[in-house]
Amino acid sequence: MRPKISPAAKILAALVSLVLSLLVFKLVCSTARAQSVADPSVAEVRIGVLGLFHPHQFTVVAPAGSAVVLHVGEARIVLEKSSGLDSASVRVTGGDMVVSVAGHEMRASKLTVSGRKNEPVDFVLAVPEKMMRRYHGTLEIKPMSGTLTAIVAMDYETAVASVVAAENPPDTPFEALKAQAVAARSYFVGGRGRHHDFDFCDTTHCQFLREPPAPGSAAARAAAATRDLVLVYDAHPFAAMYTRSCSGRTRTPQEVGLSETAYPYYSVECTYCRAHPARWSSRISAQDAATLHSSDESARLKIDRRLGWSAVPSNDFVATTERDQIILQGTGEGHGIGLCQSGAKAMAVAGADFRHILNHYYPNTTVVTWPTPTSGQRGSAQTLRLH
Repeated sequence: MRPKISPAAKILAALVSLVLSLLVFKLVCSTARAQSVADPSVAEVRIGVLGLFHPHQFTVVAPAGSAVVLHVGEARIVLEKSSGLDSASVRVTGGDMVVSVAGHEMRASKLTVSGRKNEPVDFVLAVPEKMMRRYHGTLEIKPMSGTLTAIVAMDYETAVASVVAAENPPDTPFEALKAQAVAARSYFVGGRGRHHDFDFCDTTHCQFLREPPAPGSAAARAAAATRDLVLVYDAHPFAAMYTRSCSGRTRTPQEVGLSETAYPYYSVECTYCRAHPARWSSRISAQDAATLHSSDESARLKIDRRLGWSAVPSNDFVATTERDQIILQGTGEGHGIGLCQSGAKAMAVAGADFRHILNHYYPNTTVVTWPTPTSGQRGSAQTLRLH
């Protein structure tokens, strides 16, 4: 005969069961939330680096103070200066990738580089005899179409500070650097998808990017001072374009033969460049100039990629013929769209803060504090109006 259970005991047992269920639910939710926040990939941007050299070989080096871990298939190799083993070579042979460490060679379809716990780490990546740069993040190298592709994954703010440092000379006023930081961050947030295998490249096709600036440098402080701030138009972030010098008036994409963008760029006056135009001249062959037309950005870039970026610095020029050569006389540097770096610098010197600079070069936009990808609240950004 089963013992009789009183109603009070039944109620107590039900309450205990309910409390235990709630505790388990809370624990599961907290664990899931912690895993989501700890996942570094959601706050990263993937940038293809050093691709301009079409490299067939890379060297990965562990700088002093860093333990760099190579993941080659199932193998895990630690590079560290204190151990005497601090570098590895990666080359492509046919369609295969070969990783060489201390005379030992391994074939692999992919190489990844990180810290000991798969966290971002300082490392040096070099194209032998051509370029060497230091990065902070994780690295992936893989063969593609007979060359090697290197992709650095770094957090947004490291990428923004790196762009600010690469895009501006040391004497740039702090408020102009802050305006540049917001524009660069907006480009990263609003412009993903420009490449198939990574988000952006490190050339002027996307944004110029070099090494992360030193902590405490003006570029690092400008990124920190504007952390999470981006430009939006019609409540959406957009890839904010900018140029070195605009010749006195910024242009719309349509004026230089480019397609419409999410933000309808306006042509605005730039007092500084009007009074101090960046003048240039160059000579190119008649054959090279055959497809070149003033105000044709695509044609200009095609020539510059072949002859060098100083061949045709801007779209604002006049051409004259001298024997078999074309002489170009022009003003400005870059496509002339969006924020003018020369004009922003002058505005900052005159006392304008970064919000006024952005408001001038990007009319009808808003600066917002954009939530990080981990928050899951992209639609609830706090709006900060420009005045």
